[in-house]
Amino acid sequence: RIIRRYTYELIQKNCIGPGLDVPGPDMGVGEREIAWMADTYMALSQGEHSAAGAVTGKPVSQGGIRGRVEATGRGVYFGLREAVAIEEDMKPLGLSAGLDGKTLVVQGLGNVGYHATKFLAADGVKLVGVVEREGAIYDPAGLDLELVFQHRAEGGSLLELDASESIEGGREGARGLEWECDILLPAALESVILPENAPRIQAKIIAEGANGPTTADADEVLNERGVLQIPDMFLNAGGVTVSYFEWIKNLTHLRFGRMERRFEAASNERILHAVEGLTGKRFNGNVFEKIAVGADEEDLVNSGLEETMVNGYHEMREIARSRDTDLRTAAFIASIQKVALAYRERGIFP
Repeated sequence: RIIRRYTYELIQKNCIGPGLDVPGPDMGVGEREIAWMADTYMALSQGEHSAAGAVTGKPVSQGGIRGRVEATGRGVYFGLREAVAIEEDMKPLGLSAGLDGKTLVVQGLGNVGYHATKFLAADGVKLVGVVEREGAIYDPAGLDLELVFQHRAEGGSLLELDASESIEGGREGARGLEWECDILLPAALESVILPENAPRIQAKIIAEGANGPTTADADEVLNERGVLQIPDMFLNAGGVTVSYFEWIKNLTHLRFGRMERRFEAASNERILHAVEGLTGKRFNGNVFEKIAVGADEEDLVNSGLEETMVNGYHEMREIARSRDTDLRTAAFIASIQKVALAYRERGIFP
């Protein structure tokens, strides 16, 4: 009732709509709450052609898009992958290029932290530390992400799991951010990296999965120490990027891949048959099943997200290099330049 009443008030004050302001999920709000918001908006806006586009993060059955749940975490993975792939940037940190073998401490195993860690682990990153409300655990030999996640989902505490080091929650638990690792991924609260603990953070790379996890004063300390900070305004943009895809889907009333998937599959199959005809040989096994396919909605969403994050990182990095500044400042420069260009080209009216 609170969610529905909140949505009602937004409608009454003209603060929500597919062409006005489009909310999406965040901490404490998931598909269920977004479905309530969408249902309320559509019930009160009968006849509006694209009413489903008033909110994003909906269940797929209610007009949502495949890949939205894990989008922010996947975006963190894509951004980090690009950052560590550049040997020139890794050398000053004493790290080799690539994700494989790097160690990770994550704060927060919610939607963002869990999915980002899952994708990073699949690419060779070793999870060595987890920081949560009830405390923190650390093991340089590695932690089993699925075991930790499932244990907490069933009501258990981190502190009940085997680890080489454990810290009780509260202020003491925040010391987990200072554990030795290559990558620190704060994916929970704002302002957890402060001038007081910034000098003790041992991570070479800080990947900001949360909004505003580093204060301005701490940012200066970390820059002076040479820590590579990948800023939140870029790195956690995967969720809003895929929310944009969902909004487009709702406006067009057409599922991504519906028009071209079978055409692509048939085209790929013809290519394979042509290769067989030219070589006089047959493909073995399930080659046709793997290659003669078309992209479905989730494939296209993930591809679009990857394209956005890859291009965004290199644009930000190029500005940082050309202006001799850090990535956070470069991200602001890139954003302000785009707004300024729009104003300059459109002119002032009235």
